[in-house]
Amino acid sequence: MDAKLAERLVTSLKGAGINFVTYLPETRLSQILPLMRKDGGFQLVPVASEAEGVTIACGATLGGKQAACYMESSGLYVSSYSLLTMGRQLGVPVLLIVGFLGGFADQRNSFLYATIGSRTVPHLEGLGIEHRLLKDGRDLEGTVQDAVRTMNALRGPVALLFAGEFTE
Repeated sequence: MDAKLAERLVTSLKGAGINFVTYLPETRLSQILPLMRKDGGFQLVPVASEAEGVTIACGATLGGKQAACYMESSGLYVSSYSLLTMGRQLGVPVLLIVGFLGGFADQRNSFLYATIGSRTVPHLEGLGIEHRLLKDGRDLEGTVQDAVRTMNALRGPVALLFAGEFTE
């Protein structure tokens, strides 16, 4: 991802009120982590699995934080139980920042990710999770603001899938 685009994403998250982020690093969006550390406005929590990340982010939300969980798209499968119980059943809002591996717009797509990517959107739909696909930086700030507002209004998880320019 281009450095300016990474800066815009971090600024957008902060501007939307996100102040707590769990993460299991991946390669597509990893440039955001050093920027978040440097900013100081984010509490960053590394995790060992995406399920753990979602659960901790939901706990932070219940403690008054505006939380996000950063993962790659395969992590949506790993965290499904937590997303259903904490997010959907108990109504805890959390923003999912997802590097969309294997989708059409993944600039580094390969046989390793294509199957996962082809099932990501149907998987989110099956879980009842609202989502948006971002292929470029057009209206990045507005889309992040909309996603945070929507997660709070729906009282549940909302996913932003980053592909295209974000995966170069």
